[in-house]
Amino acid sequence: MSVFGLYSDYYDLLYSDKDYEGEARYVGDLIRQNAPTAYSVLELGCGTGTHAVLLAQQGYEVTGVDMSQTMLDKAVDRKALLANDVTSRLDFQLGDARTYRTDRKFDVVISLFHVFSYQNTNDDLLATFETAAQHLRPGGILIFDYWYGPSVLTQRPEVRVKRLENDRCKVLRIAEPEIFPSQNVVNVNYWMLIDSLVEGRTERITETHTMRYLFIPEIEALSLKHFRPRCHYAWMCTRAPGFADWAALSVLERRE
Repeated sequence: MSVFGLYSDYYDLLYSDKDYEGEARYVGDLIRQNAPTAYSVLELGCGTGTHAVLLAQQGYEVTGVDMSQTMLDKAVDRKALLANDVTSRLDFQLGDARTYRTDRKFDVVISLFHVFSYQNTNDDLLATFETAAQHLRPGGILIFDYWYGPSVLTQRPEVRVKRLENDRCKVLRIAEPEIFPSQNVVNVNYWMLIDSLVEGRTERITETHTMRYLFIPEIEALSLKHFRPRCHYAWMCTRAPGFADWAALSVLERRE
């Protein structure tokens, strides 16, 4: 089972403080700057569909792909609450970023919330670049964010504690990281305690997310077969990433 399958019920609560609207505006601006005539968007790793919905509300036609059926179920539920003109531009499909295939070609491929950092090996990254390339028209663009290696090695991952609650549950999450510099990965060991206020029971979940931190030269080398670089930014900025920027974003152009 995907690591996300275990806590997808609590996913939106865990990230309720995430600025999805600001991020969707940022990505929309990048699309308009780099592909001003773009209309169709493929999102690899759409999760519960928040970014996809917000981009559809900007006027884009978005196909969201995720490997977790429970995440997709929530995305479909979210879609059902929208106006018809937005739902007509939204589709959600089950698939892995490394292996997903369809006959459609898109103007833009996006992959957000560090989906590329979940591709832990060079083979995983190459396969994901291949997926993006196979679904882009020549000159189309790929936009993705990731853990930025120079910052990860400068700041170093640390233990983090998160407490959240709503009218249905209380969540305590502890993240304990372990870095493996010879593999360019960090194992983030999660321990979660969920108190259901509705059912009066407590659930404990433990899992490990392995995150690959990336460097710009390796991104350009691994994507060279199909892509040329457009720009590399600190996340939510339009400047080059630096040592203080844990997350970065790259915009690549599909070669003719």
